Amino acid sequence: MRCVWNAGTVLGEGPLWSDAEQTLYWVDIKRAQVLRYRPADERREVFQLPAEVGCIGLVRGGGLVAALRTGFALLDLEAGHVEPLVDPEHDRPGNRFNDGKVGPGGRFWAGTMDDGEAEPTGCLYRLDPDLSVTRADEGYVITNGPTFSPDGRLLYHVDSLARRVDAFEHDPSTGTLGERRPFIQLEERDGYPDGLTVDEDGGVWLAQWGGWCVTRYAPDGRRDRHVELPVSQVTSCTFGGDHLATLYVTSASKGLDAAARAAEPLAGGLFAVEVGARGLPALEFTPSTEPRA
Repeated sequence: MRCVWNAGTVLGEGPLWSDAEQTLYWVDIKRAQVLRYRPADERREVFQLPAEVGCIGLVRGGGLVAALRTGFALLDLEAGHVEPLVDPEHDRPGNRFNDGKVGPGGRFWAGTMDDGEAEPTGCLYRLDPDLSVTRADEGYVITNGPTFSPDGRLLYHVDSLARRVDAFEHDPSTGTLGERRPFIQLEERDGYPDGLTVDEDGGVWLAQWGGWCVTRYAPDGRRDRHVELPVSQVTSCTFGGDHLATLYVTSASKGLDAAARAAEPLAGGLFAVEVGARGLPALEFTPSTEPRA
């Protein structure tokens, strides 16, 4: 394991590997930044956005789709252009978008949360290729995830304050969610479940905020691998690099006082870990209509 970028992010999140670019994207939610890291030459870039960014996804044909505090948008980082799409929570000013991912059928899934981390006002949304938005679930204080099983028939989603990961039946042809069942329940000593990803064998890799680790769970929910990190606030992970065999892990420095920062000098950094597993290629958002001018 190594820290490939000691970026000191406040709330580093949402790692996203572009196989075409051989590049890792991630976000600092609180600084409203997208960060870009290219392993081949160690190139590091930071792009400033006009609003907090919870998560991003690849777009077919280039660029990124994002969930900003101001709603869904398309991003052209090179041109510095943000194209607003739709804001499903204009009536919930205390909320912001948090984690998300592109799923089967080119749909972008993203959850919201109460920025005060107290009220169950958060929801899980699906942005379809026709730019329509569906509220797929609700009643969360803090949403995290989501990610999908290799066959697309399960959506894993995190209720962080309940310390629980649920598995929803998912129809990959329509994006419709069915029955929900508990998948993982953490104990207090384990911290809080945060972002997650799935490997090619269906194992779920879960970042544990306050747990100093990433843990792999087999498809039956059995814990079978554990990776310790030198930072307490582990936020998310994804596979990238050659053959998608490197696990990239993000972290945060949010709320750490001076003593804690001294004890965790790599807090807010990006880590690369060889874990003996391979991931799945990131899916692309596939808008079927032209963005509004």
